[in-house]
Parts: sequence; C-alpha cells; structure tokens
Amino acid sequence: GLFISSSNLFFVHNDSGDTSRFFAIDAKGKLLSTLYFKGEPAKNSFGVTDFEDMAGGPGPVKDKSYIYLGDIGDNANNRPYVTVYRFQQPNKFSSKMQIEREVVYLKYPNGPQDAETLMVDPISKELIIISKRQDTVGIYSASLNFKNKDTITLKKLGSLFLPGRGLFKYIVSGDISRDGRQIILKTYTNVYYWLRNGKESISQTLKRMPIKLTYKPEPQGEAVGFTPDGKAYYSISEGKNAVIYRYDVPKLPSSSVK
Repeated sequence: GLFISSSNLFFVHNDSGDTSRFFAIDAKGKLLSTLYFKGEPAKNSFGVTDFEDMAGGPGPVKDKSYIYLGDIGDNANNRPYVTVYRFQQPNKFSSKMQIEREVVYLKYPNGPQDAETLMVDPISKELIIISKRQDTVGIYSASLNFKNKDTITLKKLGSLFLPGRGLFKYIVSGDISRDGRQIILKTYTNVYYWLRNGKESISQTLKRMPIKLTYKPEPQGEAVGFTPDGKAYYSISEGKNAVIYRYDVPKLPSSSVK
C-alpha cells in the first residue's frame, strides 16, 4: 500500500509476514521513519494478519490528517472480520517511533472476501474497500465516523466488472484523489482511471467505462497512489529495492469535468 502525504513524504507498509509497523519514506525511497503501533491478536505472533493497502483522509479531529491502514487480506476467505487502523499523521519523525492507533473491525454483509484495495472517499466521508478475485468484484463502504474498537458491517455499494481473466483482472490497489474527483484502480497489469461527476457515489462513478492509464508492469506491483494535487500518481512493487514509478495524469477535455 501507498499513501502520498506531500511531494516528499510517502507512507508505505509491508505485506503479510511483518509485524505491526509501517514506514515513512521520501520520494527517492529513503527511509525517514519506522512507525510502530500496537497490533491486534492474530493467528500468528506478529499482531497483524495481512496488510494490503493504506489511504489518507479526514478523521475525528477537524483539520487533522489521518492515515488508514487496512489489514484486509484474506486469501483463504475465512476471516470473520477484517481490521482497519487509524492514526493521526505525525508532524515530526524520528528514525523509530511508537504511534497511537484506533481500530475498527469490519464484517462483510455477504461473508468473508479477499481484498487488497482500501480507499478514503473525502466527499462521502467513507472507507471504501473493493474485493480482489471475483469476475465481478464488490464495492463496500463504512463511515469514517467510527469509534475505537467498533464492529461495523460494511455496506455493499455496488459491483465492478473489468476486462481480462484471472491475475490480469485482480484488483490489487486503488486511490481516490484528495479532492474526491479522481479514482484509480490497479490490477497486476493495468491502471484504470475514472473522473467523478459532482458528488455522485463512488459506485456510480465506477459504472462508467474507465480510461486505461500508462503503467509499466512491475514484478509484484500492488500499490498505487495520487499526489496531493491529483496531477500525478505513483506506483511501487513489493520486495527489496523496489522501484518507485511516477506517472502524470493525462489532461482530459474540460467537457468531461463537471
């Protein structure tokens, strides 16, 4: 997962097999800080099960920025609930630091789902999760208004069909721009882009035909995120010495912007 807070501050995390922590890096990939937090009891000793994506957005305190980290992976489709952590974004960093967290437990209305895409919709003030593996995937939401340790049943907003088969259509990451007007979703092989009309729901936006954006396939590319101004997006893959790629969002005809 990837959340871009500013032009030179990125937050990233590891996949399953790591402990309860994430990282602040700069645009060149230099480590600025390792942020540790208290995880939840899991079936392993790490305190977390399977981190898959992260996002930034509003939260309980007005004018403060928050980071949302999704422990939402479920390859076996057997988790009774998944977990999302919320952190107030720090203003200062040290090389290693402990950070306070809130947690929300999320249940799907239609049984366990494997998902790797967590987004924050700043217009509807919701968490958005999109499932990964089905031919037609589900779009789910929960209010950002949760309190620490709440258990919430996600609402199914709609579904999404993308072309391709198998791995080529698995949705592995996504992001909504800071102003809520642009949406990108990433499969292993493509990045798809939608422009929102006004304050329509995300599921309404995703019903339209997407634009396929420039993307250089990576070995295990599972993270994508907009820059704060929404004019570019970055992707990064899993593994050691992963390369960070930057792409410009194409200028679209003004008639398509409402």
